[in-house]
Amino acid sequence: MVGMIPQVAENSPSVPFRWVVRNGRALTTSAPFGVVGIVNLTPDSFFDGGRHYGPCGGLAHAMQLYADGADLLDLGAESSRPGAVPVSPDDEQARLLPVLAALRTAAPAAVLSVDTCRASTAAAALAMGAAVINDVSACIQDPALLDVIIQYRPGYVLTHNGGFPADRRQRPFRNGRDGICREVMLFFEQGLHRLTSAGLPEERIILDPGIGFGKTLKENMLLLTRVEEWLSLGRPIMLGLSMKSLFGSLLGLPVHERGPATLAATVCLWQKGIFWHRVHDVPGVRQALATAAALCLCPVDEVSAMGNGEQCGRGVMPSYRKI
Repeated sequence: MVGMIPQVAENSPSVPFRWVVRNGRALTTSAPFGVVGIVNLTPDSFFDGGRHYGPCGGLAHAMQLYADGADLLDLGAESSRPGAVPVSPDDEQARLLPVLAALRTAAPAAVLSVDTCRASTAAAALAMGAAVINDVSACIQDPALLDVIIQYRPGYVLTHNGGFPADRRQRPFRNGRDGICREVMLFFEQGLHRLTSAGLPEERIILDPGIGFGKTLKENMLLLTRVEEWLSLGRPIMLGLSMKSLFGSLLGLPVHERGPATLAATVCLWQKGIFWHRVHDVPGVRQALATAAALCLCPVDEVSAMGNGEQCGRGVMPSYRKI
């Protein structure tokens, strides 16, 4: 598939802050947005749990997302959905590491992230070539994870998790209409200070407000209306809204009917300056964002023969990778 998409001027809000991952690699994308493909290796994830369970299924799914144009593949071997049963580090690694090893062979150019809160799993994954650790606990569940992060210096996703542990629902900042916004901003400021003081360069860190993690519908929606505030911290933002329960609460939709709502929200948030989007439907999100980018960033008088893949004056979107 070939499609038109403009490149972006350096002063555009769609240009990301620099994000450096393991081995000093600065992540770049072929478009003015970044798409992270979700690779669930669990039997109980809320959206596709069990569908890609096992090394063969996990590898095939990851390869398809990569072919569909994922800029980053995020592999997770323990469900973080509410009520999920924790797994042991051994079980987590038994699910994860065979797929990670196979991906390193089958798609050596792919940038791989591992979704884990455990130091031992992160260390094993980084030793095998993972470039990013996506930690929904901010090094709280396993404090030794911070030592691993400092040792390997991967890209690191700092996530606000209002539901971990359970008693975090009792927060003084939750009082008042904008309490959750102040809580998340303070968390980011303190988290950045803690990580950089420990020795992780700031350019390695990306921020995730943890939509759906220990937050009410009202709190989630309030955060999403004020995402521009986090850009003042000078770090890239990643959002993971894909198929989440907020769409169920907002629109009364079952999980497998939340795709259009996910696309609409993703486009709106990209227009607000959010560059990285963690999603299940990689081709759908790429098409939606490519269309938005063409409409928002490419002068109308330069648009011609879009269906034939001809170039807008500011650039052309490359074909999806073929494996």
